[in-house]
Amino acid sequence: MSKLEQAREIFAKDLYATKMSGIQIDEVGDHYSKCSMPLTENHRNAYGGIMGGCIYTLADFAFAVASNFDQENLTVSLVGQASFLNMSRGSILYAEAKLIKDGRTNAFYEINVYDDLGKDIAVVSFTGAHVNRPMN
Repeated sequence: MSKLEQAREIFAKDLYATKMSGIQIDEVGDHYSKCSMPLTENHRNAYGGIMGGCIYTLADFAFAVASNFDQENLTVSLVGQASFLNMSRGSILYAEAKLIKDGRTNAFYEINVYDDLGKDIAVVSFTGAHVNRPMN
């Protein structure tokens, strides 16, 4: 089984992200992930834009995969901050999570969210805490 298939199997248990929101894992690497979310009418707000919570959920899931897949211990988010840059007119959102700094007890990740038209949608940062227990 490839690392991508392993990651998909593990994180399929995150039902809100994978089943309800439709998020998929596209790539995994060392402290890195790329995830996508095909957009449907269920992701739209009353004015036709994509709900900020959907964008944040995609970024949060990409952070979870990047910070926990193939790692010794569990990492949980302590602080998350989103800056919304543009409204998407595309049909798919992508989130790329990259480790910026890894410390003994904390880590900092930056997640760039963009659409299939190449427009930057949001930049989300997470500070995570390393928890001394194995990732299941």
